Amino acid sequence: MYPTDLVMPMKAELTDKGFEDLTTPAKVEEALKQSGTTLLVINSVCGCAAGAARPGVVYSLTGDKKPDHLTTVFAGFDTEAVSEARKHLAPFPPSSPCVALFKDGELVHMLERHHIEGNPAGAIAANLQAAYDEYC
Repeated sequence: MYPTDLVMPMKAELTDKGFEDLTTPAKVEEALKQSGTTLLVINSVCGCAAGAARPGVVYSLTGDKKPDHLTTVFAGFDTEAVSEARKHLAPFPPSSPCVALFKDGELVHMLERHHIEGNPAGAIAANLQAAYDEYC
């Protein structure tokens, strides 16, 4: 488990932008059952989370269409919440960071770590905005 002092600023990069921090399995379950569209970010301490995933996700929200609900869990910190979130990401293997879009509780779009690594934040944002255009 990562130390709180390390994780909290990385969490704040999303929670300060309106993301709900899901810290328990019950919160994850409740959030992913919501009607409408829900964006779930499995956050991480890795470099691709800092350089591409978090900035790309935040930038993706500047367009006209965006998800109804913004949520996040933190890998290596909120372990039980992350485990619950990953149950909803099948058939995709565990990956962090990753970004998932749900519509009425169903997974409709997924960005795995291998889609994030090596790509700039703008590419992540463009990918997500295309999903928002289709599902939001």
